[in-house]
Amino acid sequence: MKAADIRAMSDDQIRDEILSLKKEQFNLRFQQATGQLENTARVRKVRRTIARLKTAQNSRASTKKGEG
Repeated sequence: MKAADIRAMSDDQIRDEILSLKKEQFNLRFQQATGQLENTARVRKVRRTIARLKTAQNSRASTKKGEG
């Protein structure tokens, strides 16, 4: 997911996407622990996408806080 895609999302969409990626991350860790994970690069992509979403979320929160 690119930064432009994230900027186009609403706050609720970002929150929902983080939740779904956290669930996927949990499942990927489980697969890795049991030796069933085939695409190991997916773990890294999910982790970084979560970080991007959280960065955008925190950035929006700090700009809203500064407005009031």
